[in-house]
Amino acid sequence: MVKLSESEWKVMNLLWQDAPQTMMQITNYFKEKTGWTKHTVMTFLRRMEEKGAIHYEEGGRAKLYYPDIKQEEAAVQEAEEFLDKVFGGRMGLMLNTMVEKKALSRKDISEMYEILRRAEEDNRGSVCQKGEVQKD
Repeated sequence: MVKLSESEWKVMNLLWQDAPQTMMQITNYFKEKTGWTKHTVMTFLRRMEEKGAIHYEEGGRAKLYYPDIKQEEAAVQEAEEFLDKVFGGRMGLMLNTMVEKKALSRKDISEMYEILRRAEEDNRGSVCQKGEVQKD
């Protein structure tokens, strides 16, 4: 999978939101937000193309840039790397830390309950009659 820098994530989020984009459209979008120049954007686009994150097609007067990786796949990879790096891959440790620091809102907690409920329902289909988990 492709490893994205923080700046590359910004470009990818724009392309996931509204592709295709020309280099000038991308530059104009980020000029006020980040101060990036045309040359900075060109560097990011070239590097991202080399990584396989994006590609371009020749447009009428300018190249049109498209994402080559799916947002969901990139997000899962980034989340797994973060979890491994910061919490040794232990989701429970991360959640416990968030609870102890009171960093979770009521909405966050409700969303987690719903996610865990769905996961539990999905896992029920993988349980044998003897209570053993099937290997897929």
